[in-house]
Amino acid sequence: MKNKIFSLILIASALFALSACGKGKSAASNQKNEAEPKNAVAQRSAPGDGKKVYFAGPLFNAAEREFNLKLVHLLERYGYEVFLPQRDGYLATELENMTEEEKLKKIFDKDESEVLKADIIFTLLDGRAPDEGACVELGIGYAAGKRCYAYKTDARSVEFGLDINPMITGCLVKLFYNLDGDALFKELEDYLKTTPL
Repeated sequence: MKNKIFSLILIASALFALSACGKGKSAASNQKNEAEPKNAVAQRSAPGDGKKVYFAGPLFNAAEREFNLKLVHLLERYGYEVFLPQRDGYLATELENMTEEEKLKKIFDKDESEVLKADIIFTLLDGRAPDEGACVELGIGYAAGKRCYAYKTDARSVEFGLDINPMITGCLVKLFYNLDGDALFKELEDYLKTTPL
């Protein structure tokens, strides 16, 4: 029961953060949004249209960063231009002479900008619950009409009797799911040989 409550709290936090993304936009931007129909859905491009990828996932330990790089290098071998925050963005630990608030804003602004420039969002869903930041990036990308893919190699949610939230899977063109990281890598490589993202 505690695990389900904790998962619900994490999901609610991610949704709250996503809803807050629109706050603070310019008045012109808000007027534009008011002119659009309330049920407007962002147009998604067809697979293969555009090769810019935003790679969303946690980067808080060496194993995460190493696996992220392995997958990014595979995507790059198949001609995708990948923005990987741990390599191409800002890490809070590297930002000096800034307040905590300034660091958070700088990281958010950069990552949001790169999500909106991308054609594809590629998200890691490992963990007992997926990383909150990656879920927000996925939500921003989906809302902006990006093609969204994800991968999962982690059995913890299965062990706790949880499943992937339908608000996450509903965003995805495809989920690569294999508890063996090497097998998942091979599955992704085989997919890329015949099918564009």
